[in-house]
Amino acid sequence: MIELLRNMNLRNLPSVEKILSNPELKEILRDYDRLIVTELVRDTINHARNSLLNGSPAPSFISLIDQVKESLSSFAEIGPKPVINATGVVLHTNLGRAPISMEAANAIIHSSQGYSNLELDLGSGNRGSRQVQVEGLLTRITGAEAALVVNNNASSVLLALAAIANGREVIVSRGEAVEIGGGFRVPEVMAQSGAVLVEVGSTNRTYLKDYRRGLNENTAALLTVHSSNFIVMGFTHAPTVKEVADLGREHDVPMFHDIGSGCLLDTRAFGLNYEPTVQASIGDGSDLVFFSGDKLLGGPQSGIIVGRRDLIATLSEHPLMRAMRIDKLSLSALRATLLHYVKGEALDKVPVWKMISEHPYKLKKRVQAWKDQIGGELATVISSQSTIGGGSLPGALLPSWSLCIDKPGKVESLGRELRRLPKPVIGKISEDKLFLDARTVLVGEDEDLIVGLKRALESV
Repeated sequence: MIELLRNMNLRNLPSVEKILSNPELKEILRDYDRLIVTELVRDTINHARNSLLNGSPAPSFISLIDQVKESLSSFAEIGPKPVINATGVVLHTNLGRAPISMEAANAIIHSSQGYSNLELDLGSGNRGSRQVQVEGLLTRITGAEAALVVNNNASSVLLALAAIANGREVIVSRGEAVEIGGGFRVPEVMAQSGAVLVEVGSTNRTYLKDYRRGLNENTAALLTVHSSNFIVMGFTHAPTVKEVADLGREHDVPMFHDIGSGCLLDTRAFGLNYEPTVQASIGDGSDLVFFSGDKLLGGPQSGIIVGRRDLIATLSEHPLMRAMRIDKLSLSALRATLLHYVKGEALDKVPVWKMISEHPYKLKKRVQAWKDQIGGELATVISSQSTIGGGSLPGALLPSWSLCIDKPGKVESLGRELRRLPKPVIGKISEDKLFLDARTVLVGEDEDLIVGLKRALESV
């Protein structure tokens, strides 16, 4: 009997053409390619058939139409979708790391809606290099001889090792052979470059003499990696960047410094621990410095290399450079971001630094305004702590203020409703409470946050 009913339901599944001829889908076909819609309808019917074979009840004709419409609407959504970051994590990797400035966003529009002089020398009329768009700014800011930009920092390291150390040895402290995120590890990146990893010292203590003992005629470079996403405390020792650079110079071996975060400002001015700056690394004698554009620099995703002119020239001529080059949109945004530093306006214009430098008193006023608009007894204003995130300044905390929503047993549901909003709100759930940290909610997002929070609260 069950088998008979299943076969009947299978026979009753509508044809592709019957669904396509439905008035609702006929309307949709005006906006979408017919072939795409036809494939979606076919997939929907196949899914229904498989579900029936697995014992699921027969779907209604209307539900099949709705499934097709839902699939099409998911295509139509602009993505990645903007969200409100109320987590208190300034450089939230899952939320895209650094938001760029308005000037950087406008630069993308300005240079992409038409043609541009991306690789054209307007003076001579001949082909030029896209690197000239940012190299002068980078060398002026960092004090380096030359600069090169690629698509991300892992590419920076890979390119340098492939161009300079392929088939030869690169010395790195055992405690710096780290995982850089997403499961990628420095030794694995080095292996792809063709360089041979030589680990020296121990996990917690490495001395200059360890580097010295590792040197031989096959050594291509010394590599130091800033521990930007973890802290080693207690019984530790590591030589300074300057000491390693001096050792390399003594033996005519270049020293590379993967600084990671791309910090260009002194973080101690904001009550944070010192994060090595690119300028300091160049000043200490690093021959090449690698860093990201979308961390503390506050720009688009990119990998930036600054240092010796001869080494930069070698990298720029390597075949991998073509595969790793930065695209024109990111290049436009990076140039606009770097201009903020040249003009001395980074604290006012670069969102990352605006958030880091914001005084807790102003944050408290914003959160109090949120509470006043929410009303009721569910919300309280509490002191909290923000973090930097994004593999920068591990363990560093910034005093902040948050709106705490106490809705016992329903906080997970509330978080889910907030994520379903047209402009999702991402907060932090802890001890069955929801916390919305003002430090990472951008200026201009307060109204969307309040409207969304009220709507979510009504749903739970």
